Amino acid sequence: MRRVHVLNFIRTMAVTTVAFLAPLRFLELGFDGAGIGVIVALFASAPMVFSFPTGWLNDRVSMKAVMGAALLAMSALFAALGFIRGVAPMAAAFLLLGVANNAFNVSINSLYFKDRAETDPNRKYGRYVGWLSLGPPAGLLMGSFVARVAGFRTLLAVMAVLCLGAAAAVRGLGEERFAAVSLRDYRFSVFNRRTLLFSAFLVLLALHWGTELTVYGPFLKTRLGLSDSGVSLYMAGAYLALAGAAFLVGRLKFDPVRNRRLFLAGMTLSGLGLILMTVGDVRLSFLFRFLHEGGDGLMGAFVILTMSRLFGTATIGGSAGLLMALQTTGHMAGSLLFSWLGFRAGLQVPMIVAGAVLLANAAFGLYALPKE
Repeated sequence: MRRVHVLNFIRTMAVTTVAFLAPLRFLELGFDGAGIGVIVALFASAPMVFSFPTGWLNDRVSMKAVMGAALLAMSALFAALGFIRGVAPMAAAFLLLGVANNAFNVSINSLYFKDRAETDPNRKYGRYVGWLSLGPPAGLLMGSFVARVAGFRTLLAVMAVLCLGAAAAVRGLGEERFAAVSLRDYRFSVFNRRTLLFSAFLVLLALHWGTELTVYGPFLKTRLGLSDSGVSLYMAGAYLALAGAAFLVGRLKFDPVRNRRLFLAGMTLSGLGLILMTVGDVRLSFLFRFLHEGGDGLMGAFVILTMSRLFGTATIGGSAGLLMALQTTGHMAGSLLFSWLGFRAGLQVPMIVAGAVLLANAAFGLYALPKE
């Protein structure tokens, strides 16, 4: 499944780089906090509507066809974004980008969930999250250089070409597996106490993502005084902790009790790091952001691993898609809330509030996380 890792690397590199650097572009275009919040919320909202239909298609029809179409759409949208200057058309473009990114994400997850070549879940999903997490730092470093030398529009063109090449590589993926699945099967799979508690836990977890595409970049630029290149270096360096933590999970043998403890420890580290990164010294801020991303890496690996254990192979595409849709409500709510809060109360305030929510959610996780 090496090709899966390469495709995920390219996709996360392109989408995350553009999404993280876009708020700086929005400020240059004169967008206010409310406008930026709407754009990011629409980008984040796509899984609410499209995750389950995409997962159902994955379970019954195709995964590779959806992935190829999604990459082609992302390529076209990246090329178009460089020519958009208004809030409304930018919001529409980011909504479509969110739909395409979600379609690819759900489909490649389904393909990987259904592959049974690797028997140890920690090794399988730690590597999976680790490789996709290397895309953002690589993209941010490259993106910073390209944007500085040739401009943001050229950066978008580069990402468009990369997605186009990735679309051509989808056909080389392995055999797809399907089964006859009814909607009733999904009802029994998802609507039970254990899964619903985990869903609520995921919604609260996702709230803090609302800071990342709204106030994170502006905070680094205005509060810490970093240049655009400095912002990219800060983000990329901290993101390496996320990939490293996920690869660490992949080196541990599967142990449900230890995994659960590490999941909650990762959430605690993430919350503390997010709060403490608001200190005024850039070196200390980076250290605590690195801690936050390491916690996120542990959480990312164990979220995917837990989903793989909750559902059967036949229904995992649609069932995991439903959980992603529920999780998106947290991401979308966080985008609207933290963008509004940050541009009114101070850009550091959303980080502190979101970190506190993560700490509270770690306590809730003692009850909500499945014990097996």
